[in-house]
Amino acid sequence: MARPIWSGTLSFGLLNIPVSLMSGERRTDISFRMLDVRNNAPIRYERVNAETGEEVAWKDIVKAFEYDKGSYVVLEPDDIKSAAPESHDAIEVEAFVDVAAIGPQYFEKPYVLVPAKKAEKGYVLLREALASTGRIGIARVVIRTRESLCAVMPQGNALLLLMMRYPQELVDIEDYNIPEGTRGDYRITAKEQQFSEQLIETMSGDWEPEQYRDEFRERLHEVIEKRMKAKGVVEREHEDADLHEDAATNVVDFMSLLQKSIEKKQRTPAKKAGKTGGDEEDGKAKKPAKKAARKSTKKAAAKKPAAKKATAKKTAKKKAGGKKKAA
Repeated sequence: MARPIWSGTLSFGLLNIPVSLMSGERRTDISFRMLDVRNNAPIRYERVNAETGEEVAWKDIVKAFEYDKGSYVVLEPDDIKSAAPESHDAIEVEAFVDVAAIGPQYFEKPYVLVPAKKAEKGYVLLREALASTGRIGIARVVIRTRESLCAVMPQGNALLLLMMRYPQELVDIEDYNIPEGTRGDYRITAKEQQFSEQLIETMSGDWEPEQYRDEFRERLHEVIEKRMKAKGVVEREHEDADLHEDAATNVVDFMSLLQKSIEKKQRTPAKKAGKTGGDEEDGKAKKPAKKAARKSTKKAAAKKPAAKKATAKKTAKKKAGGKKKAA
């Protein structure tokens, strides 16, 4: 079950509706980790002092504003809190405007407003009123310490909260060289206009979002699967032990699920290879020694009979010499 990002009340006039703010998007991007080509170890991002080159702990880090190149003013946590708005638990609608009056460039990120128990009546009331009037509510919401402009609008049975951009965050279109004037200023004929409109009509249809897929992601998925089957995966069992819970790993759920499914099939042979790797090397080192020992034993065994024969010959010669002297 997904956890709410924010909980509070949605209010307009004197009506307060307890709601929870839930994510309205699902990220499906494929992220990559950078590995050292020499041993396939992951590359970490560390907080390093630019002068000393030493790693800096979180407790020794402060926030600062760079007002000039290389010049900073350090801000204390209380300084940031003092600038944050006081209201953190309410989405207060300030105005209702026509939905067509707001350009698409102002909308940024969708969330879903979910009513609390026994708050359904007020929720449905606002939803139906917005739908019948063709209006959306403009409000502000504070998540953590950041205040954002937002819009509340109906979508089917739900109320959506759309994060909005402030006008200061948008580039003025007039800053670009956009062609002005009418059709006649650019010598566009009536037939060209007519054929363009006919083409639009022939290509027109209903909006069916399920027909549109992230084809690049699907093709990349296939490439990853082929690579995994062809060359296997890189497994480092000690990697997770070195990472903290809050460390940024840049690994997405998609990749972790793929790796887990592969590990189920390859974990046992992989572990055997890993565990016996050192023993195999030791065994390889021991085998030549055993062979050498066997060879030396065989040589010694071969030398013993030869030595016995030589001794027997000497003894026979001595006996023969003794007999001749006696004669």
